[in-house]
Amino acid sequence: MVTARLTLDPHFAVGTINRRIFGSFVEHLGRCVYDGIYEPGHATADDEGFRGDVIDLVKELGTTTIRYPGGNFVSGFKWEDSVGPREDRPRRLDLAWHSTETNEIGLHEFSSWLKKVDSELMLAINLGTRGVEEALDLVEYTNIRSGSTLSDQRIANGQVEPFGVTMWCLGNEMDGPWQLGHRNAEDYGKIASQTAKALRQLDDRVELVVCGSSGAQMPTFGSWERTVLQHSYDDVDYISCHAYYEEKGGDLTSFLASGVNMDHFIEAVVATADSVKAELRSDKQINISFDEWNVWYIDRYQSVDRITDVEEWPVAPRLLEDVYSVADAVVFGSLLISLLKHADRVQSASLAQLVNVIAPIMTEPGGDSWRQTTFFPFATTSRLAQGTVLEVRLESDTHETKEYGTVATVDAVATVDAEAGTAAVFLVNRSETDEATVTIDMAALGDLRLLEASTLADDDVYAANTLADQNRVGLTPNTSAVIADGVITITLPAVSWSAVSLG
Repeated sequence: MVTARLTLDPHFAVGTINRRIFGSFVEHLGRCVYDGIYEPGHATADDEGFRGDVIDLVKELGTTTIRYPGGNFVSGFKWEDSVGPREDRPRRLDLAWHSTETNEIGLHEFSSWLKKVDSELMLAINLGTRGVEEALDLVEYTNIRSGSTLSDQRIANGQVEPFGVTMWCLGNEMDGPWQLGHRNAEDYGKIASQTAKALRQLDDRVELVVCGSSGAQMPTFGSWERTVLQHSYDDVDYISCHAYYEEKGGDLTSFLASGVNMDHFIEAVVATADSVKAELRSDKQINISFDEWNVWYIDRYQSVDRITDVEEWPVAPRLLEDVYSVADAVVFGSLLISLLKHADRVQSASLAQLVNVIAPIMTEPGGDSWRQTTFFPFATTSRLAQGTVLEVRLESDTHETKEYGTVATVDAVATVDAEAGTAAVFLVNRSETDEATVTIDMAALGDLRLLEASTLADDDVYAANTLADQNRVGLTPNTSAVIADGVITITLPAVSWSAVSLG
């Protein structure tokens, strides 16, 4: 039997939760947009062609901010293609995913959809094949009220009020050789700084995200962040992190400890940013936008999904439609724990992606939509994690992993909302074989009662929800949870993610 003990104290706070941490990501990739959020012939489609069943699921998921329209897609994207009368919009070849883009859904349509799901728009700018001038044009079209050619063009296209976009990504994964317009750190840092300065001259309300490394495994990781920030530190507000995890070679033990890697990644980027801050003698703090994260079986894409025939680039092909297991969802939930544990610096995050493409929500054309296993940790954490993240005093048994050495078998984070008088604890048991008994000392939080306790687990850690069996996996009440004298005791099944709510 694994044992762990947590102590919660409101005097030891990590930071206030920025609700943008529960963001997601919609890229023009595969069936994320077409057949995903948009399918005019579907039985639930509204008058704009958006699937009503998907809208309901996105609202249940609890997303707050959506990064759009890419991703790798954005580095070849001409934003002008996506506005104006649909019948006049060009069909383009998307070099990132070897697909054909119809531009049927663009800035106006997507912004309308965002209102239906109560989410904020986070726009990515093409700094791959385009530059400062095109970025200025997009911000003028999007954010300036009226009186200029582009703002008046937006009005003529049906949007009288500005879109009022606050967060902007200065390109995407520009450190990656796969990226259209890939640059070295020096060149990217310069164009990012130039673009940021120009955008602030036009609209000083913007919040800007500069590209960090596309993964901690990149050979330039660390040096990339340092060089880019040396050029752009005073011009931007965030630096991006991207990370994807998958079980490799049957090493479930290391996979379940993926959150350890995310913790180290965040801490390394923070240390680099703060080092540049000291070097520049700046009073400004750069925070993190972890605007791509998920479980993604990338090797499957490389071997199966990749479209290679130059003469056959389809519209909305089935790409990256990973089916997620219980083990995937437990890792996914542990990544959410890691993001929350760094709430003082992670001020925005985007689950990549939202529908069909490595997504918590799946759809069948003309048919059903359903929740993948990863849906449940995200929806529950978004609903319950409010207010302030606490610095949890955690004592846990440990075990060995091939990739990450010795790790805590139980990981956890807690949040408290003093104004609402509520708190929540999120826990993961990484053991493949043993239950964990956890005691949570919450006496310092005052007289709170147990409102709910739920767990995601299954005897088959590779069980999944599919079109044929949409409700195979879900959350179940954890009836082991009891509270007495300010202490909660709960048993966590092997390979499980759990949430406890107090009020």
